[in-house]
Amino acid sequence: MGSLMRWIAMSAAALSLAGGAWAAESAQDATLVSGVARHLADAGGVRAQFKQTRTLAAMKEPLVSTGSIVFVRERGVIWRVETPYKATYAITDAGMREIGVNGKPRASRANDARGAAQVSRMMRAMLGGDLSGLYSQFDVKAHGTPSNWRIELTPNQPQLAQSVRRLDMNGGDFLQGLRIVLANGDATQIDFTGSAPAGELSPAERAQFGAP
Repeated sequence: MGSLMRWIAMSAAALSLAGGAWAAESAQDATLVSGVARHLADAGGVRAQFKQTRTLAAMKEPLVSTGSIVFVRERGVIWRVETPYKATYAITDAGMREIGVNGKPRASRANDARGAAQVSRMMRAMLGGDLSGLYSQFDVKAHGTPSNWRIELTPNQPQLAQSVRRLDMNGGDFLQGLRIVLANGDATQIDFTGSAPAGELSPAERAQFGAP
């Protein structure tokens, strides 16, 4: 999971290279993206299972991990990795904390914490429907309806395109899939299943987020 955090953090850093508005290719695309944003924002929080598949040019077989997430817009994301190893990470704007088997946080390196904060903002924006701020520097193509949609994002700035080739998202009431392709061809696919409103956090989850 640590490699996932660093990898997405690199993409998130690329997204923040410059401020600007994303450009939909048509008024129809812009209308659909706005509808998707409203649709995603309705949940406020999400629980889901995930499967992450990383395909690297240097490796013959993809790297696969599975687990679950709890997303709460006001707090952040809890990632629970179940396979191929067990680990829990709480990711907030303050950084990333690995939660030990005793339920207590482990120390994180400063660089990891900064990167994880970027990850948290990126994932919270995606899962919470805040698309306008996330997709600066991208051209947008949107397909479908707010209840069954697919969005393709292509960098429109050379500096960003040096790192990221494209981002693809799909979903309905919730984000169902996210694919990030880097300029070197490496790709990560994250599929979310069993999504449902997060509901009330358990005492353990509140503690993992650092809440009283």
